[in-house]
Amino acid sequence: MVSSEKEKNMVLGKHDDVLPLTFVVHLLAIPAILMVLVWNIHFRGGLSFNSSNKSLIFNIHPVLMLIGIIIIGGEAIISYKSLPLKKKSKKLIHLVLHAMALILGIIGIYAVFKFHNESGIVNLYSLHSWLGIGVIVLYGVQWLFGFVMFICHGGNSSLRSSTLHWHVKMGLFVYVLGVATASLGFLEKLTFLQTAGLPKHSSEAILVNFTAILTIFYAAFVVLSAVSSFSRT
Repeated sequence: MVSSEKEKNMVLGKHDDVLPLTFVVHLLAIPAILMVLVWNIHFRGGLSFNSSNKSLIFNIHPVLMLIGIIIIGGEAIISYKSLPLKKKSKKLIHLVLHAMALILGIIGIYAVFKFHNESGIVNLYSLHSWLGIGVIVLYGVQWLFGFVMFICHGGNSSLRSSTLHWHVKMGLFVYVLGVATASLGFLEKLTFLQTAGLPKHSSEAILVNFTAILTIFYAAFVVLSAVSSFSRT
């Protein structure tokens, strides 16, 4: 009983000692967003859903995937531990943030399909694309499960209690998979650019690599915030 209550407290974020980790998450989000915007607007020419320059359509993809799945998704994960609100309010914020992340992710996926179709490029040919579809599907399933089980109170309280830790673990797995997929995406795009003539040590190449590294650090602090429970001495 004590062990179960302790695990529930960890899941719901009742330990104020974790707050410093969540502050780091918030701080890292700002440069990560700025860097992906600088890359795609300054170096890659901007963002557009309709353009004769098809690369502008593609540029929407990394921007929305990082801001949506990685940044907003990360904020959703730590919302239980970063917000000094009642459980009901935090649950709603958690749900809404994940919904925003999922919507932006779907639009980001649509953008890359649109780019491929209008550029005559085959879809779903790389490991990055396969994992990306998997992440979006799993993210959607995870959100629907959380909505039905914990917002609509599907099943009895015993079932909800027993599935809560699996919901948390599955959420972290999908998030980490999303970060790994994003890292592959950065590598894949930079490889294409360098093959097309971008100097390997150019400002843009360095920016892309640092954006990927910052994304990984951001995600690491998200996961640490989610799983940490420091006891007071």
